[in-house]
Amino acid sequence: MTKISPLAVVEDGAELGEGVVVEPFACISSKAKIGDRTTIGQGARIDGDTTIGSDCRIFSHAVVGSIPQDLKFHGEDVRLIIGDRNTIREFTLINPGTEGGGGITKIGDDNLLMGYVHVAHDCIIGNRCIFANAATLAGHVEVGNGVVVGGLTPIHQFVKIGDLAMIAGASALSQDVPPYCLAEGNRAVLRGLNLTGLRRALPREAIDPIRSAYKELFERGRPLKETAERLLGTSDSEEVKNMCRFILETKRGIPFERKINDQ
Repeated sequence: MTKISPLAVVEDGAELGEGVVVEPFACISSKAKIGDRTTIGQGARIDGDTTIGSDCRIFSHAVVGSIPQDLKFHGEDVRLIIGDRNTIREFTLINPGTEGGGGITKIGDDNLLMGYVHVAHDCIIGNRCIFANAATLAGHVEVGNGVVVGGLTPIHQFVKIGDLAMIAGASALSQDVPPYCLAEGNRAVLRGLNLTGLRRALPREAIDPIRSAYKELFERGRPLKETAERLLGTSDSEEVKNMCRFILETKRGIPFERKINDQ
């Protein structure tokens, strides 16, 4: 049974699923669609054309779907789509898309956004990601599945982060991070593989080829894209191929410290 506090504001036209809970002083816009069993916490705002899936928890004073913080935005029809089983903690801000970026910000399933996280316009986030307190994503950022971003870490616009990568806390990321890698620093550079994340997600036999490929790509001092092309054509590992395709397609470059070729 849906429970709406008499102290909440739910505008006419909003669509609320079965078992939705709306706590006091929450505000939900007329264009919002809220999935089954989702909870909207005290003082939270769901603005604009925002769709939220089932079994999500939106905590106190989160602002979800307010207009983009982009001077090019002039009231166009834009959307925010959030999947199922997401946890969005206190004072988090998530903006919808802009016309120039396709008009949609999209967040997948089973993600945790801790307090004061900001997800800006036109971001695309996969599934099972964790964004620690005050991590901030600028516009047009793309994040894969199983990514972890540490607290107080800003991510530059148009950056891409591959599956199962990790960005350490208090870093500043301005280039693309390939799948399975760990980046740290200001500006952040690759420090190795996210072995903890890999061991949780993949069997040992899948991790060994990734470790070998990382050494070939980033520790032998050879041209990065040439090495990626070679590994893409010779490796039997889908994970290695995924890493190599990411490197070959990067637009912002890969942040690693080049080493002298040791042959």
